[in-house]
Amino acid sequence: MDTRPNSQTETPASPQGESGTHFDPRSFSVASIASSVARPYQPPESMPFDPTSMATKPKTPFALGVLLEEAGLINKEMIDDLIASGQESAQSLKRSLIQQGLVSEEDILDAIADDLGVERTSLRQVEVTPELLEQIAPAFAKKHRVFPISYNDEEIVIALNDPTNVGACDDLQMATGKRIVPKVVPEAELDRYIAKYYEGDEVGKIYDEFTKDTANPFVRGLGEYETIDLDHGVESVVRPEVRFVDLVFRQAVHEGASDIHIEPSRTGLKVRFRTDGVLAEIPQPPRKWQNAIISRLKVLSGMDLAEKRIPQDGRIKLTLPNKKLDLRVSCLPSIFGETIVMRILDQSDVLMGLEDVGFLPDSIRIFERLIRTPNGVILMTGPTGSGKTTTLNSALSVLNSPERKIITVEDPVEYQIQGINQIQANHEVGLDFGMALRTMLRMSPDVIMVGEIRDRETGDIAIRAALTGHLVFSTLHTNDAPSATIRLIEMGIKPFLVASSIQAVIAQRLIRRVCSRCKSPTSLAPDVIVQMGYDPKDYVGTTFYKGIGCDRCSDGYRGRTAIHEIFEMNPDLRKMVIQVQPTIKIKKAAIGFGMRTLRQDGWEKVLLGITSVEEVMRMTQMD
Repeated sequence: MDTRPNSQTETPASPQGESGTHFDPRSFSVASIASSVARPYQPPESMPFDPTSMATKPKTPFALGVLLEEAGLINKEMIDDLIASGQESAQSLKRSLIQQGLVSEEDILDAIADDLGVERTSLRQVEVTPELLEQIAPAFAKKHRVFPISYNDEEIVIALNDPTNVGACDDLQMATGKRIVPKVVPEAELDRYIAKYYEGDEVGKIYDEFTKDTANPFVRGLGEYETIDLDHGVESVVRPEVRFVDLVFRQAVHEGASDIHIEPSRTGLKVRFRTDGVLAEIPQPPRKWQNAIISRLKVLSGMDLAEKRIPQDGRIKLTLPNKKLDLRVSCLPSIFGETIVMRILDQSDVLMGLEDVGFLPDSIRIFERLIRTPNGVILMTGPTGSGKTTTLNSALSVLNSPERKIITVEDPVEYQIQGINQIQANHEVGLDFGMALRTMLRMSPDVIMVGEIRDRETGDIAIRAALTGHLVFSTLHTNDAPSATIRLIEMGIKPFLVASSIQAVIAQRLIRRVCSRCKSPTSLAPDVIVQMGYDPKDYVGTTFYKGIGCDRCSDGYRGRTAIHEIFEMNPDLRKMVIQVQPTIKIKKAAIGFGMRTLRQDGWEKVLLGITSVEEVMRMTQMD
């Protein structure tokens, strides 16, 4: 029997919503098909992919070595030494070259791709959907180390690290009856995506179960739980949409995400995690779950389920093993439905020490001295999501003792701290920062924390509170620390009040840490060191580090730390503020008095191997 696909008589059903029999490649077995085929497989004329067109590919270490030598990446002596040391295949030779730092993987991939006429790409741009994952069976993807990029009725574009792997392309073409278009990606990136979507990622696994579950009538309905009669017994069944939401929470915490984004679009419901400041998609749920998922989240966060026309806010409390989390939820109507963003607040962060926040040892000494001053204003500046609140709460935790009365007013209260009086601003009843501050001053506080100075009234009250003997903490949105003084003056606060009350301004940014597992030595070009503001001659022989990517990290980074710029007032700087001199002059003077800028603080963390110079430059472009 001829099992070959015939494009004229039998076309596989499209997985994109067409009716009819759905071809499930997960049921495909290369061995079972091969055993039933009486003659070698011949691709039909409509599928012109020809594996023999890659006959010139470097399948041996010698051929790969010659290719890299022609590209000017290595010389003949290096090839001979590595082959003599037992590198019996092209892949093992490639790994040895990379591990010894002789050639980067990017250079090798570029050379092979150019030689074979294969395009290089990145999986970060791929929109991973259940339909896309169905194009390649999990067992096949893991065995042949391939991942789908896109597909249509005629072809499947796949990612692989070894473009000489003709067997994978040939077998996949035979399985699907479609033309296979290979593209090359870095090995670590490919392995990370295969592990995430095919090898035990819980969110990825549930799609198979949900596809089967939703075919059964007992999971259809409006209730959270439904029951069925199995062998004269009653069994409770959780609706798949509910399980999906619970698993999204668990997966987000597992990946260390700071935000969960639920975004309706024309094609379905996108779910994205922000991890280490970068957004990444997880597989989309079926489109028919969209309303149920959004309703579930609105119910959990205490929102009005019937209201779909105006924005709403809410909170979700999660209790996981050894961890309690708060989710700050915002819902906003969009043209395709309600979009939801959930900010994950880890209550354990409030107990972080100053060194955990990212302060260098000398910065810790300065900051601890500042927060123990009896009065004055200490400001934290930076963009939204730069960790200002976490740093301030760490400072309040240091000061928190039975001898001190600490009152905060926040909008909203993100972290609950035992022993501190925390007030939630409520604009609907007129309880804004200004009113709360005026009331707080009658409560005999020692330390006051205002969530943000947004207007002249709040700034005036905070400054007058500092001048009357209180220590005041607050935040402000400015690009650097010295700009905070001018920002307050622009609000309408008198320059002499700003100069006399401000004790210090700390600017903060979050940067990604180099992954400790795949951290490897690297070198920096002299012009890069010059861009950082230093002389390359001073760093000859210095070892720098970067992450090469592994299954534990994202693009060589895992986790984040902070960089700081501490602007501490002194008589000369106060005089410049009173004279309302330009920010650039104030900043230059502060640097002359020993202030370390954000970029300089980042450079210190580069030298310590904590982060990379690329990450510091990305976050300190204003410097």
